[in-house]
Amino acid sequence: MTDRNLQRMIHAGCRQLGLDAEARRALQQQVTGKASMSEMTAAELRLVVDRLKKDGVKAKAGGRRKPAPRADLRLIHVLWRKLGEAGALERPDRAGLNTFIRARFEARWGAVPADVDMLRDWHQIDAVLQALIAWGKRAEIDFDWSEISK
Repeated sequence: MTDRNLQRMIHAGCRQLGLDAEARRALQQQVTGKASMSEMTAAELRLVVDRLKKDGVKAKAGGRRKPAPRADLRLIHVLWRKLGEAGALERPDRAGLNTFIRARFEARWGAVPADVDMLRDWHQIDAVLQALIAWGKRAEIDFDWSEISK
């Protein structure tokens, strides 16, 4: 887990407990000897997260986004995930997918939506799918279509 993700968890946990910034810094000082998260190592950030859990912070269920509204958009996400699992991507996250779409298609389309799930034109969706499939072929990734179609 990245330092930034741990920091987000600390902020969210403090909100759950009703701690303001001053109280959060005091807690951090007590746990790690450092009031500022930017000065902490990942191990120290984890200590703060552990302390918040001990104090009653509960992880929220369903921290994931809802599935894409359309099957063809969900397929884009699945192909992107498969490319990431195969090691073909530098950024296998959603932001990486959106960056890929912007870099690849913005000049051709004139503009791209802020997020892949906002695509509605089937020509654009098909273009993204074909680009991902071609990338998979170049990277010699065997997409298991029987598994993908589930």
